Amino acid sequence: MEQPNQKIKLVNNKKTRVILPNIFTLVGVCIGLTSIKFAFDGKFAPAIIAIIIAAIIDGLDGRIARLIKGTSKVGKELDSLTDVISFGVAPAFIMYFWQLNELGRIGWLICLVYVVCVALRLARYNITSGNELSWRDHFFEGIPSPAGGVLVLMPLIYSLSDIQLFSINYEIFVPSLFVIISILLISKIPTYSLKRISVPRSMTIFLIFGIILYFGLILIYTFNAIVLSGILYFIVMPMSYLHYQRISNKYKEQILDHDEHEDIL
Repeated sequence: MEQPNQKIKLVNNKKTRVILPNIFTLVGVCIGLTSIKFAFDGKFAPAIIAIIIAAIIDGLDGRIARLIKGTSKVGKELDSLTDVISFGVAPAFIMYFWQLNELGRIGWLICLVYVVCVALRLARYNITSGNELSWRDHFFEGIPSPAGGVLVLMPLIYSLSDIQLFSINYEIFVPSLFVIISILLISKIPTYSLKRISVPRSMTIFLIFGIILYFGLILIYTFNAIVLSGILYFIVMPMSYLHYQRISNKYKEQILDHDEHEDIL
């Protein structure tokens, strides 16, 4: 008796969906490691571009995973490990080869402290990101590691840009910036998270246009656009803190009102 035709699946669909974002993540870490090679050879411009590409990939892999429903615990841990390399180790090496090596052991200590803070920030994110959805998901605790990795490169990026508004004493500014960014990474200062941003359908076309325009500026005026983006990020940080406090106070008032009504009843 002949068996009915059965569909044979060579690859499980769930596994396929999990593999794709993980490939993006691994490509990102390879690019991050390549930036160290560029810096070791004294090619700092390609090293910065490699970090920027790694940051773009880091922003895409999670969104791709959620879009195709390919999220997994392995992918989450892999993403954090690659972030330590691409936005912790790589920027530290780049800045050490460029400027911090002139400080000797102090320069190396500053690099170590920064990398440790990146690792601590990612560890804290891993244990807090699996909670139930709430309004707090629109904010990070401290600055995210990709932002920290780009911000510590700002002195080098500024030196390569055409925006030379004032002279900088890099021997003081670079280690000071490393310390400030390290503190911001492990701090609990709320900063905006764009992972769960919702845009009205009527504004979608303007959002797409804005993204295309921004990446066009990055392609044409790479270092100038990155410098301005870093300055804008620092400006937005106090705004995100005030916004967080306003929403937090609003929810606290709602909870108090709810408790008072329950007591009356």
